[in-house]
Amino acid sequence: MNEFSEDIYTEPSTVDINTLDNLGPLRALAGTWEGTRGLDIKPKADGPRKQAYVERIELAPIDPVTNGPQLFYGLRYVLIVNKPDNVKTYHEQVGYFLWEPATKTVIQTLAIPRGQIAMAQGTVEPDAKSFELVAKQGDANHGILSNPFLEYGFRTVEYRIKVTVNDDGSWAYDEDTVMLIRGKENEPFHHMDRNLLNKIAEPLPNPMARR
Repeated sequence: MNEFSEDIYTEPSTVDINTLDNLGPLRALAGTWEGTRGLDIKPKADGPRKQAYVERIELAPIDPVTNGPQLFYGLRYVLIVNKPDNVKTYHEQVGYFLWEPATKTVIQTLAIPRGQIAMAQGTVEPDAKSFELVAKQGDANHGILSNPFLEYGFRTVEYRIKVTVNDDGSWAYDEDTVMLIRGKENEPFHHMDRNLLNKIAEPLPNPMARR
């Protein structure tokens, strides 16, 4: 049985333009954040290696988005990671966190400048303080795509992110990116990243709404 209506064109008749009031479990993430206690566990030829990092992430509300009857509220994000005391960017990522109230679905889209994109999703209650999103290679709805070299040497087969909002207003994430490394395909490598984020600025609406 199809879960969608036959009418794929008609948009909702009333949509609240105030995104911050309609973000469900994503509301606590809106704003600009810094983390100074990041830990990255990455693959190297001689085995796993730990790397400390600091990061800054901006999560800005976007205006409501419709796909015919489907309605999303969301946050656009830009994430910059550095090794401590190192100017050169260690990791960069852009994307969206989206909330679909009708289905209680959170989606994360992400793109990194290594030639890789992914879309992870999960079912989340509107007042949840913790949630997990998953993407799997080959899944038509929440999958992972990599450039030919990454597919050859470091094939990513699964991505998970768990977000936890703390009582003091901070939030934390734990990421697990499962990779099949060339020559060690029978030993999946769990590329782990985690950090605690503290707010340094409140979120801003789109430029036109600031006037």
